[in-house]
Amino acid sequence: MTPLTPGDWRLFQTLHSTPEVIAQCFDAPTETELKQKFDARLQPWHKNANHWLCLVMRLCDSGQAIGVTGLSMSEDRAEVGYLLLPPYHGQGFGTESLQALIHWALSEQGISRFQALVTEGNVASERVLEKTGFKLVAKVPDAHSLGGKRYADHVYHFDAALYCQPA
Repeated sequence: MTPLTPGDWRLFQTLHSTPEVIAQCFDAPTETELKQKFDARLQPWHKNANHWLCLVMRLCDSGQAIGVTGLSMSEDRAEVGYLLLPPYHGQGFGTESLQALIHWALSEQGISRFQALVTEGNVASERVLEKTGFKLVAKVPDAHSLGGKRYADHVYHFDAALYCQPA
């Protein structure tokens, strides 16, 4: 994974506008909204930043960009997220990226508490979170709208400190 750079605009734009990618996440943002999100994620990130840390997932052998992953701090918990290009869905890249992100956040930033929000019905993302050690802690009905329909959010938590304690 590498930090997002201005050269990653096309990837970011594609991820946020491809129906297969965003169908169970959010409605497509306007070009202006998307550019603002992108520009915010280009800013240097630190634990007290008000914007997302955005890392580009790359294939090890070729360096080809296949998606993004990252986190945003809210109080003492990091919200995590990821988006992958459709050809890379279901191949373990989401799980691998979250594991690496959590390991980095814990070892380099001292962040041990994580959260993820998943739109109800996004079973693939829920499986990724469960494989990574996240647990479903709440279901918030009518949390947001996608395509004019209301959906619940499924709230997942992961506390790395519980997994890192000596036996």
